[in-house]
This record gives sequence, structure tokens and C-alpha cells, in this order.
Amino acid sequence: MFRIVDQNLRLDYPPGHHLHCLVCQIPNRLGEGEAACRLVDPEPKWAQIRSILDLVAAAEGNLRKLHFLVFPEACLPSAHLDEMLGYLGEHFRPNTVTIFGIEHIRLRTYLALLQQFAGDNAEALASVEADVAAGDIEAVPVNCCVTAVKEAGGRQRVFLQAKSHPFFGEETIDPYHDLYRGKVFPLFRCAPSGFNFMPVICLDYVYRDLYQSNITAIIERANQLFFQSRQRLDLLCVLECNPKPEHQAFRDVINGFYGEYLAYTPGVRDTTTVFCNSSAETTGFGEGPDAFGHSMVLLHRSHKLAPVDSDEFRTDDFDGLPVCRLRFAAETRLHYFNLPLLHELDPRTTRYPMKIHAIYRPDGTGWDRLKGLSPGLTANGHDFQAVRQRDAAEPTARELPHHE
Repeated sequence: MFRIVDQNLRLDYPPGHHLHCLVCQIPNRLGEGEAACRLVDPEPKWAQIRSILDLVAAAEGNLRKLHFLVFPEACLPSAHLDEMLGYLGEHFRPNTVTIFGIEHIRLRTYLALLQQFAGDNAEALASVEADVAAGDIEAVPVNCCVTAVKEAGGRQRVFLQAKSHPFFGEETIDPYHDLYRGKVFPLFRCAPSGFNFMPVICLDYVYRDLYQSNITAIIERANQLFFQSRQRLDLLCVLECNPKPEHQAFRDVINGFYGEYLAYTPGVRDTTTVFCNSSAETTGFGEGPDAFGHSMVLLHRSHKLAPVDSDEFRTDDFDGLPVCRLRFAAETRLHYFNLPLLHELDPRTTRYPMKIHAIYRPDGTGWDRLKGLSPGLTANGHDFQAVRQRDAAEPTARELPHHE
């Protein structure tokens, strides 16, 4: 059964200031191999991922403020995992979180990784060891993701989680060995910042049955955070390699997650949900015109994003849902934006809850920052003079009525 385990991190984020996220919408080229879903171009793929890491490590301009780096599902060749973690530990700045998916590996390999990082994965390791002891399943494929954290003091921590619900391609690759289903999912709680986040893999976001719903378990745990400590689930990252990122199943869950139709859900009302999908150049399962891409960011409708419709991104309400959605195009891009503060911490309506700081496109072996973006959600389009005038006109804290 789906079980959420708290993991405590030492991340010291600046109080009262928004955090920054880089979503990497890059292509996956998948094929069948060894009864698993594998990347057919592991070396070029690693070179592309390495170029992104180099961009972040160089920390030019506003990228030095990066806090969260998010890659799609199944994007890293498993042979380069150690090299990836070594690069993150050596070159990335403290207080940085990197979340990325790995191509399918065997359960025996996944178990070895859990044992290698046993200090951070005790619950997941115990769960897998119990499953292995119950049957001969070591050859079953695993779709997993890694959350690599460089804490405030420079210590690197590595957390693994296995996908719990496969899509049809993962179920039928080998009729005798379906995808392994993970049972333990980390909820990361950051101190002293009081920031909480959680990653899930694609259909783990929408998995529902008569006995348990993953997303309901997440909402209930977030509500516990609120009622016990007045904290919330601040960020939910959904890693996808999904040919139908706007499927009705996703839309229904988003509707229930933000809608508060049957219950009061203060734990997730101000959650930022980031969907990181692979780009339109993805090949493999689910190929088709405009099949992949369209990573998106979802906020509760109270945040009120500015209306924008450009070639690179647009804002809408996802066809009438109680949300504000920032929807990106399908091309290979790196999208760099800020995560919004709670409205109670920055209630001035002249402030944008989100700004797109930069968008990068591939340029040979590197990345080129796009110029001339639509100003709607960018810093160039923000009326800073109006903000200063509004700030000067606002009463001081002593002048405000007590209830405000």
C-alpha cells in the first residue's frame, strides 16, 4: 500500500523570499531492451544532461539562485548515475535539490542502490527486502526516480523511490514480469525553512482504486501538517514521460486536489504543482503528433496569474478548473521561474505570484537563452514603478487594523 515517510532535510532558504525552479523539458528516446524500457541513445543523452548541469554549475545571472532542478521521468541512463551524483556533490551549491528519473533497471540493481544509500532509504530498503524475500522477483524492472539534495552544510543526501503504477507499455513489455510497484514515498521537510515538498512519478499522481488513492493519501498527510504545525505541502513535482499530459485522468485529479469539493484541504490549497514532461522530440511508446511536451505549473486560482498567450507559454484555468495554469509549449526547452509565496506573506495585488526568469533552447552542445519573450510573466513586463508607488502608499504595520 502507498505509504508516505517523512524525510528531514537541512535546507536554509531565505525567509520571506520566493524560491527558484528549473524545469528541463528534454526528449527521451526509448526502446525495449532486456524486458525493460531503456534509452536507445545513452551516451548522447548523458551529454545533454551534462550540458544542463554545466549550465547550472556556471551560475550565470539569476541561475545562481536556483533551488530546484527537475528532470523528466526515465531520462538518465542508469550507467551514469554515479557520475551524475558525483557531479552534483562536487559542483552544485548548497541548498540545491535535483530530482530526476532513471531508465528502467532490474529490481536487484534497485536493491543494491538502496543498500548503497541505506542511511537515507531505510523504509524503502526494508520494503524491497521484504518483497524479494517473498518471491523470485529480482529480475522485475523498476521505474524509479532520485532526489539528490545538497544540504546547507554541503552534505549530499540521496533518496530513491520506485513508481507504484505502470502504464500499459510498462505492464506488457514482459507478460511474466510486470513493473515493480513501489510502496514508500518520501515527504521532504526542510528546516529551518519550514518548506515541504514531494516528488511523484507520472501515473502515481492519478492512481486510484476502491481501497486507496495515492493523491488522497498526499492530501490527508498535507492536512495533518497544517493542523498539527500550520505547515503545508509547498511543492509537488510530477515527473512524466507522458504522451497524454493533459488527459482527462490528470484533469480530474487536479480538479479534486484544488477544488475542496468534499473536504476542507488547507494543506494543499497553496501547493505549487510542477509537471515536468519530456519534449515533443521524444520517441518510443505513445508516439504521435504533438504527443509529448507541455510541462505546466498549477496554482490555486487565488494566485491570479496574468493572462498571457505566446509561442513559448500561456496561462489559463485548464478548461474551467479552480486553478491558474502556466502551460509551456512542446519544444525542447529549459524553463526557469520562481515558486510563489503564500498569498498571506505577500498580499499586494501588484506583485506577480510567478515570474519566468529565463527560457533556454538547445544550441549545438549547449543552451542559448531566448530573447524577446512575451512580457506577460517576465521581469521585463512587470510594472516595478507601480509596485513602488503602491508600497509607498501602503500603511505601516502599526497602522493596520488588528485583523489584517
